Amino acid sequence: MTDALLELHDVAFAWPGQRTLLDIPALALARGESVFLHGPSGSGKTTLLGLLGGVHLPARGSVSLLGQSLSALSSSARDRFRADHTGYVFQQFNLLPFLPVGENIALPCRFSTLRARRATERHGSVARAVAMLATQLGLDECLLERRADSLSIGQQQRVAAARALIGQPELVIADEPTSALDADAREAFLRLLFAECRQAHASLLFVSHDRSLAGLFDRNLSLLTLNRAAALETP
Repeated sequence: MTDALLELHDVAFAWPGQRTLLDIPALALARGESVFLHGPSGSGKTTLLGLLGGVHLPARGSVSLLGQSLSALSSSARDRFRADHTGYVFQQFNLLPFLPVGENIALPCRFSTLRARRATERHGSVARAVAMLATQLGLDECLLERRADSLSIGQQQRVAAARALIGQPELVIADEPTSALDADAREAFLRLLFAECRQAHASLLFVSHDRSLAGLFDRNLSLLTLNRAAALETP
């Protein structure tokens, strides 16, 4: 894939003393593409996301983002690279409950000067970027001063999405972010997420058990098909 943002080649991973958990011959994500990834518990989804972020390194093969091999970077350089180029929406959102909503959204800009600069260039300041994202994702500006743990689940989800998107990271990874929402709310949230990713020219990798959402994405991938190690474990 010539316009690939993210590429995996012949990747294998195993925890010490355990069987191979991931064995993926190839995986690529194009710039601006949205991909739905599904697989049962134990198929290696969480470990794969750790590899994509450089939290784990493969025992074999390569993981590259923006043409940069993550294995070629030191641990601290991988942390900086992840902060600069990847936004995460976690299943439990992982908001800091003691911080106001606005500070939660702006948090990536405290760890990444690149994302702070992009937010400022696009919106005039990080604070204005926070307010704009909040509005576009359906959050009233009056909520920005409230503690994150005072919001509803749906509101927290949108805060988590805004935090992932601020500063225009090239890759957005969403790990089961809609599991606590009903069907109508899930689809509405996804359409907002797609719109923001398109505006930021970001690629989206969305991991979920809910295969009813798969048709909304450019591509639908099964980890059982991608991961030869998981396929060997399947009866």
